[in-house]
Amino acid sequence: MLTTQIRTYAEQLETASPLEILTWASDAFGERLVIVTSFQVTGIVTLHMMQQIAPRSPVLTLDTGLLFPETQDLIDKLETRFNLDLRRIKPRQTTAQQARDYGDRLWERDPDRCCHIRKTIPLRDALVGFDAWITGLRRDQSPNRAATPIISRDARNRSIKIAPFANWTEAAVWQYIREHDLPYNRLHDIGYPSIGCWTCTKAAREDDDPRSGRWSNQGKTECGIHVPLPSLLVSGVKV
Repeated sequence: MLTTQIRTYAEQLETASPLEILTWASDAFGERLVIVTSFQVTGIVTLHMMQQIAPRSPVLTLDTGLLFPETQDLIDKLETRFNLDLRRIKPRQTTAQQARDYGDRLWERDPDRCCHIRKTIPLRDALVGFDAWITGLRRDQSPNRAATPIISRDARNRSIKIAPFANWTEAAVWQYIREHDLPYNRLHDIGYPSIGCWTCTKAAREDDDPRSGRWSNQGKTECGIHVPLPSLLVSGVKV
């Protein structure tokens, strides 16, 4: 898909509903479309809507080896409930192998490298063979995401990235979750608005930025998979 086509579709779908965008994506890319989710609430809504459109669409989730038990429980529950074609993507190295090569607790000393090893590289490898992927990015999640386009070219993974919920708010997502009685991560009920690896996620105060509990005190707000290719640095080296 040409850049001009992407811009045209992005403009046309700017006021479309997530269901309409997901339907367009399924029609446009068919079996070459994949859902990528960490089972945050927006991802859960995505999976529920896709049950109406293409219920056997492949689903990728990054199993870093450092997920909360509550996250693993939720993944198992939704895999069964929706009969997902779920593919748990694991890093090439176990956490023990990573510690051997880079030292223990790399996430504290060099979180960018840790995320690159456990998230960015595995996702890049897993997206090979797909033309487009669906993400749960929303513009209200953080200042860095405020300009998230509905459709964009993902240079890092050489594919098209689609954000059907870019225009939705946190409140709208939770309203949908409750209206459809969908399961969600129990950690949300005890102060975790955004949930990643247990090593780098803390509870946040009610009035904090929703992503403030991620990489707390690290000066970091993104794992890297949504960072434009020229901007990501790992230990001072562009990757």
